[in-house]
Amino acid sequence: MNNKTFLLLITAVTALGGLLFGYDTGVINGAQFYLSKHFDLDSAMKGWVVGSALLGCLVGAIIAGPVSIKFGRKYSLIMSAVLFSISAYGSGLPSIFPESVSLLVFFRIIGGIGIGIASMNAPMYIAEIAPSNIRGKMVTYYQLAIVIGFFVVFLATYFIGNSLTETQNIAFGWKRMFWSELIPSCLFLILLFFVPKSPRWLAIKGKDEEALTILIKIHGSEKANKEINEIKDSLKASNDGVKVNYFSKIVIGIIVIGTTLSVLQQFTGINAVLYYGADIFEKALGFGKEDVLAQQILLAFVNLIFTFVAMFTVDKFGRKPLIYIGAIGMIVGFLLLGITLQQQSVGIISLLGVLIFIASFALSMGPVVWVLLSEMFPNKIRSVAMSIAVAAQWAANYVVSQSFPIVMDSNVNNGVIWNGSLPYFIFIVFIIIIVVLTYKYIPETKGKSLEEIEKYWNKSK
Repeated sequence: MNNKTFLLLITAVTALGGLLFGYDTGVINGAQFYLSKHFDLDSAMKGWVVGSALLGCLVGAIIAGPVSIKFGRKYSLIMSAVLFSISAYGSGLPSIFPESVSLLVFFRIIGGIGIGIASMNAPMYIAEIAPSNIRGKMVTYYQLAIVIGFFVVFLATYFIGNSLTETQNIAFGWKRMFWSELIPSCLFLILLFFVPKSPRWLAIKGKDEEALTILIKIHGSEKANKEINEIKDSLKASNDGVKVNYFSKIVIGIIVIGTTLSVLQQFTGINAVLYYGADIFEKALGFGKEDVLAQQILLAFVNLIFTFVAMFTVDKFGRKPLIYIGAIGMIVGFLLLGITLQQQSVGIISLLGVLIFIASFALSMGPVVWVLLSEMFPNKIRSVAMSIAVAAQWAANYVVSQSFPIVMDSNVNNGVIWNGSLPYFIFIVFIIIIVVLTYKYIPETKGKSLEEIEKYWNKSK
C-alpha cells in the first residue's frame, strides 16, 4: 500500500466520526416530526428533546480534551463509537419499557457525549497526520462526512417514513429511524482498531520512534524525518518543557479567537434550519406534510454538493476568501427568505433563499471552521484549546436549538411587523460579525505546516 492510499484510508475511517455526527444530529430532524405528535410535545418540550443531545455534546467536548491528552486521539474516537451505538439502540427502547420522554432524552444525551468527543478528536487527528499542502482538503473530508451523514439519514428517514402510515410513524416509525444509526456506528467502531495513533500525540508523549514509524507510512522517509524534527523543535520551543501557562496573554488570545469563530458558526442559524427543517417547510414555507421529508432530502443534497466545492477550493483559494464568499451568500439567502416571509409572499423565492443559505454555509463556515480549529492551535495546547472551542460551539448550538422554536412561535415574531421572519434577520447580524472577526483576527493558514502556524502566533505576541 502506497503512502497516499494509506493516508486516504485512515482519513476516511476517521471521517466516519463526522458521518455519525451528521447522522445522529440529523436523525432527530425526521424523527421529531412524529415523536412530537407521539408524546404531544409543546414548543418548549420539543426544544428540550431536540436540544438534549446537545447538552451531551457539550459534556463530551469538555471531557474530550483531557481524554485525548491521556488516551490519545484514536482511543478517544473508539470511546465515541461505543457511545454512538449505545445511544442508537437505546433511543428505541421506549417501545419496550414504559414510554417516557425522559428515557429517550437520556439516550440522546449519551449519543451527544459521543458526538462531542468525536467532533473534537476526528478533525484534530486528520490535521495531525495530513501533509500541509492538502491538509485543508483532508480535514474537509470530516465536514463532507457530516453532510453525507445528514443526507443518508434524510434518505433513511424518508424511506422509513414512506413505508409506514402516518399513524404507524407516530406510534413506532420514529424509533426505527433512531435504530438505523446502529449500522454506521458499529462499522465505525470496528474500523477504528485499524488506524494508527496520532504521530504528534506520540511525540508529545515522548514516543518519537513510534511517531516516526507512522509518519514514514504516511509521508515517506525523507519528509517524515523533516516533520518529526519540526514537531520536536516545536515542543521544545513551547516553554522548553515547562508546563503550559493557559492564562498567559498569548494562549488566552488564541483560544478566545478560535472559540469565538466556533460559536459564530452556530449563530449563522445552520442548525436551526437543519434541525427544524421539517417545521420550516411546513409552517413558514407552506409545504404539505407529504412534501416535508422530500424537501429535507433536497436541502441535504445541496449541502453535500457544495461541501465538495469547498473540498476542492479550500487549499487553492485559502480559508479566509471562502468565509467571505460564503458570508455574502448566507446573507443573500436569509434576506430572500426573511423578506418573502415579512411581505407574506412565501413561495419558490423563499425556498431558493433557504437553498442559497445552505449552499453558502456548506462551502464556507461548515468546513472552513473545522479546518481552522484543527490547525490554528499550537501543538502543546491543541487538545485543551480545541476542547474549549468545540464545547463552546455545542453550547451555542444548544442555545440556538432551544430558542429557535420559542422565537418562531412568539407573538413578536408572528406579529404584523415580522410575520415569522425575525430569526433570520437576527442570524444575518451574526454573519456580518463573522466577516469582521475573520478580517481582523483570523490568520490565513493555507499551505503552512502546523508548526509554521504556531510561529505566526509567536510573532504576534
